Amino acid sequence: MGAHSARHLRRVLRLYLLRSGLADVADAAELALTELVANVVRHVPGRRGRVCFLLRPGGVRVEVADGCPKAPVPAEAADALGEGGRGLLIVAAVTDRWGVTPYPDGRGKTVWFECAGKTGESSPPV
Repeated sequence: MGAHSARHLRRVLRLYLLRSGLADVADAAELALTELVANVVRHVPGRRGRVCFLLRPGGVRVEVADGCPKAPVPAEAADALGEGGRGLLIVAAVTDRWGVTPYPDGRGKTVWFECAGKTGESSPPV
């Protein structure tokens, strides 16, 4: 992944969300995706990662997986004025849920978030 990856991925995510009737979560989902991609670019050796968008009834789940076993750590409140480390705090603030799922073999992880739409309408899985 490179610095330009986030822009392209945001566009693809927005397209899926708009076409699925989830425009109300597009801004939050795009911001959270940008933060997770930035974490891969900054912290994962080789900047390699995979992104998956899962449209679910009334919402979306976004997963960003990489081969780095080190779990991301949200910044402490005391570090709020530091130069970095606020990405996960932003993800937590703009999404309904988020988490980290380590690979069973210990060779990486998936960082994910979910945004629920306001309409509660069913969306087909992608």
